[in-house]
Amino acid sequence: MTQKDASPTAPTSSPTWTTRLLNTVEWLGNLLPHPVTLFALLALLIVLLSGLLGALGVSVPDPRPEGTAGRAADGVIRVISLLDAEGLRRIVTNLVTNFTGFVPLGTVLVAMLGVGIAERSGLLAAAIKSLVLGAPKNLVTVVVVFAAILSNTASEMGYVVVIPLAAAIFHALGRHPLAGLAAAFAGVSGGYSANLLIGTVDPLLAGITQEAARLIDPAYEVHAAVNWYFMIASTFAVTLMGWFVTARIVEPKLGPYDPRQLDPDAEAVSMDPLSAPERRALRWAGLAAAGMAILIAALVVPEGGWLRLPGVDDTLGSLRPFLTGIVVLVAVFFAVPGIVYGALTGVFRNDRDVIAAMAKSMGTMGLYIVLVFFAAQFVAFFNWSQLGQVLAVVGSDLLQGIGLTGPLVFFAFIAMCGLINLSLGSASAQWAVTAPIFVPMLMLVGYSPEVIQAAYRIGDSVTNVITPMMSYFGLIMAFAARYQRDLGVGTLIAMMLPYSVVFFFGWTALFFLWVFGLGLPVGPGAPTHYGVGG
Repeated sequence: MTQKDASPTAPTSSPTWTTRLLNTVEWLGNLLPHPVTLFALLALLIVLLSGLLGALGVSVPDPRPEGTAGRAADGVIRVISLLDAEGLRRIVTNLVTNFTGFVPLGTVLVAMLGVGIAERSGLLAAAIKSLVLGAPKNLVTVVVVFAAILSNTASEMGYVVVIPLAAAIFHALGRHPLAGLAAAFAGVSGGYSANLLIGTVDPLLAGITQEAARLIDPAYEVHAAVNWYFMIASTFAVTLMGWFVTARIVEPKLGPYDPRQLDPDAEAVSMDPLSAPERRALRWAGLAAAGMAILIAALVVPEGGWLRLPGVDDTLGSLRPFLTGIVVLVAVFFAVPGIVYGALTGVFRNDRDVIAAMAKSMGTMGLYIVLVFFAAQFVAFFNWSQLGQVLAVVGSDLLQGIGLTGPLVFFAFIAMCGLINLSLGSASAQWAVTAPIFVPMLMLVGYSPEVIQAAYRIGDSVTNVITPMMSYFGLIMAFAARYQRDLGVGTLIAMMLPYSVVFFFGWTALFFLWVFGLGLPVGPGAPTHYGVGG
């Protein structure tokens, strides 16, 4: 197969059905407003809808047993209007506390303080580069996908470091650079939720899940590590799937690389190995990380550990301080090695440089903070109006009516999340919109919020690589254009589509095997079923 034959951008007499489908998805996605505007409009819609349905007296029977916290005194859940004097007073007096009390806000910002130090010091980039460049040639693809998945711990680092580096490595090895780019893109974005460590996305999603779960159970708690076990297993599964698609589908289809496609004006990505000072700093940072891990283990593992509750026989119950405060431990775990690395490489010369690194990390969160303000209002209004509870009861009754209450409900749920993700690419934005509806609904059917969140993370991840609405899609296009100057959106999506399909079916199969086949918990203290309606 020649490069010309392999190129999906070759002119055709008429657009194919796949091209038309992708163009339609892109067009529909472009019709959506900015996520901040979307949440503002949704919050306004909740106020108006609550006024209408409240005036109509819409209500449903409360399915929770008597004595359950939060159950309506008369056993009826009614839509409460926010479109009256009392509703206006409630909105005005709670607007600030809705924002400051929104669980994901503080947890993500605290985690980013530590991760930001590790990222700005150069530690994370050096660790990824060392891992990829040091891999044997026959394992390069596996290592690229694996490193890309691990880079999710530091959000955008995978996009700006790992993806261009992977393309450059493949090019240097005489392989098609777009295959390397695709493998890394699949790991960073298609495997977005998988990881070996707790990252910034874990407390973010857990906070939203907790807010949604409390529509049914006001005392329900969801900690940041509730999907940790499943995400560790997912890391290795997604790595193998990414290697398979790259080696068996994408790279053979791309064929041999035509050097004439290389953009002569493109800035080369550094392929130089780490310098001696960088290697020394990386070793000491690794020792610092190991020391932090040992210290945390000493505080958690022994029965009298300081991060365990004394006198509690239940193991998970005694670990509540550790699980609740894991975000703080994540921040410290990344900050200490980051400071060590930065000090030894000269990036951090004094405490002011460390503080500047944290400040820059917070600076990148500006849009997120604005988004959270409006998302918090939407979630609060949705809770006050009791629309979430009403929709949950109606939806669970519908599922029970059609008999879709078994594990297969998650296949439809994952597929729906993947479809929504094509137009609403932000993990937090999508979950903030859908969690208040589907978490209570599936809880009433009998499934735990932790399992529901794990299923959502699959759907949210697998279609990231095929939607132009993903925030870094334009950046990936720019990287790809270095190696194929005529590359278009359709070309990139067509190249990534096999990853999306294989990840969807393979990751979903792992979910069913893990949760329902083997009966394993998705994380520490994470049950599969919820008591109400179970």
